[in-house]
Amino acid sequence: MKKYNYLIVGAGLFGAVFAQQATAQGKTCLVIDRRQHIAGNAYTENIHGINVHKYGAHIFHTSNKAVWDYVNQFAEFNNYVNSPIARYKNELYNLPFNMNTFYQLWRTATPAEAQAAIENQRIKKENPANLEEQALNLAGTDIYEKLIKGYTEKQWGRDCKQLPADIIKRLPFRFTYDNNYFNDPYQGIAKGGYTQMVANMLKGVEVKTSCSYVEFIKDNPQIAETTIYTGAIDEFFDYKLGKLEYRALKFETEYKPDCDNFQGNAVVNYTEREIPYTRIIEHKHFEQFGTFGEPVKGTFVTHEYPAEWQKGQEPYYPINDDKNNDLYNQYKKLADQQKNIFFGGRLGMYSYFDMDKVIAKALEFYKDFA
Repeated sequence: MKKYNYLIVGAGLFGAVFAQQATAQGKTCLVIDRRQHIAGNAYTENIHGINVHKYGAHIFHTSNKAVWDYVNQFAEFNNYVNSPIARYKNELYNLPFNMNTFYQLWRTATPAEAQAAIENQRIKKENPANLEEQALNLAGTDIYEKLIKGYTEKQWGRDCKQLPADIIKRLPFRFTYDNNYFNDPYQGIAKGGYTQMVANMLKGVEVKTSCSYVEFIKDNPQIAETTIYTGAIDEFFDYKLGKLEYRALKFETEYKPDCDNFQGNAVVNYTEREIPYTRIIEHKHFEQFGTFGEPVKGTFVTHEYPAEWQKGQEPYYPINDDKNNDLYNQYKKLADQQKNIFFGGRLGMYSYFDMDKVIAKALEFYKDFA
């Protein structure tokens, strides 16, 4: 039986980066994933010439030039700039909150007018007790009611009065006419999709998909000197201390062959509480063109629904409140006692990471083994 230096559980970004770094240093790696594909939640699938983001929109952005240089070894990025639209009833607003948003709300034309409008609407609270009080303290009634309240309650499945204030420690107000959602100097979408980017990272690495770690390690207990585990840390320990909580997502994706442009933008947020989905994604707007650089007929749209996570579903957003963080720390103590098994990534570390942050974490993580 072949033995490897590393068994890497999970073929998402963290596992792929670690495997790439180890392989470049002459180490042998086996990557396994229980899904039928690589790239984790960043997985994209080319259908009818459109790269469909199967697990929600993934827009790469970073201020870390080292990370940007790293990913550009494996993919060329386009110049996509994320400029989402918020829809409240029949009203449309630019995001993030900027001079365009303020004009749409109040017809203010200068930064001073916008700042005065916000100040007049604020309901000041020295020590906000919950998210609603915090939002009203920072942004006032119009922004809270139209752009924060309904969307946040759908996202978290709880009334804003039941959510902690520190979820929105601050709200970024831009007093310029700039709809670029991110401040990062480097951003874009990997041309050809993220699946190809991850496949390039994993060149020369043995990969097994549709492979359960529990079953695999039962049959191959001595397969590797060291295991890097990027699955859920509580699942690894069979939930012996209890389940960590997550928010889940459900996606309904539809191909519209007779419609070339459904909504005119890649991402439109629906901020009313009464509409069950949080946003609609139109995938072709991430890249504009198809595989061969020509306009593509038809379009794919995805309605994204937040949901309470249940065992057996894919966990997306850790609920990092005090209760769950305490439970994670108990699991981490167990993890630290494991011999030659190390935990990383969003699920292994019970922390939400943007794409650039998980890559930076994986690069730093590997340095401890190099």
